[in-house]
Amino acid sequence: MPSHPHHRSPLFAKHKSEFAENRYVYPVLSRRAGGISIGVNLNLNKFCTFHCVYCQVDHTEPGKPETVDPARLAEELDAMLEEVTSGNIFQGPQFGNTPQHLRRLHDIAFSGDGEPTACAEFEAAVEVCAEALRRRNLDDVKLVLITNASLLHQPRVQKALETIDAVGGEIWAKLDAGTEDYYRTVDRSDVPWRRILDNLRDAAQRRPIVIQTLFSRLHDEPPSPAEIEAYCDRLQEIVAAGGRIKLVQIHTIARQPAETWAAPLASAEIDALADVVRRRTGLSVAAFYG
Repeated sequence: MPSHPHHRSPLFAKHKSEFAENRYVYPVLSRRAGGISIGVNLNLNKFCTFHCVYCQVDHTEPGKPETVDPARLAEELDAMLEEVTSGNIFQGPQFGNTPQHLRRLHDIAFSGDGEPTACAEFEAAVEVCAEALRRRNLDDVKLVLITNASLLHQPRVQKALETIDAVGGEIWAKLDAGTEDYYRTVDRSDVPWRRILDNLRDAAQRRPIVIQTLFSRLHDEPPSPAEIEAYCDRLQEIVAAGGRIKLVQIHTIARQPAETWAAPLASAEIDALADVVRRRTGLSVAAFYG
């Protein structure tokens, strides 16, 4: 996983959800992946069930109220896979300075300007991506869903998750709090806190999942020790219920957040949090810095 020498690299700042004339598909040099991640943005309307204080999506311009066209998604994805797997992408100005060890395709990730599972065409989009991997025999490239877990209980979403499972993909699900009060403060969602916890538990009972957590300084205050203890309790409850957590990723703010009173934690604070989580839960933990 990335370490301190990489966390300030300007290469990793290029997270624009756009590439050439593409509507849905964009490449990212990903810190978490240690290579190229092909992003799939299904939320051109910028709709999300969360309104996180640290959100990096630009809401000063309205989203585009349009449905996703699976045929165009398939066309864009096929072209992008060719660009990356052939190495052509590294001949252009955007990725020309990419170090040799990062010139690899790690995953296709549903991650854009909102919650991917909220898209009405989510199931069709998952099938498009799974078929592209099968057709090109890219068995070592993961299909990753980055989600806030708010809609994982819906049958249409669960059906799509089965397709992700079938190609050896992964679910990376958000858990930013240990208590409901902190959840309301950070994620600012109307989705019941219990639903998030139940969805995480149920998803982890069906396959190993990755937990993604972003801790930050709010009004100059880091999360309290009691909040971190409660967060560890939530992780342990998932495991105690038969859930499998492959990895816990602890992040902090790396780009301009939605609220000016939200700020990144120092690297030493992230390291200390990661150590607490490892010690309390026995889970594998990766730290990512601001």
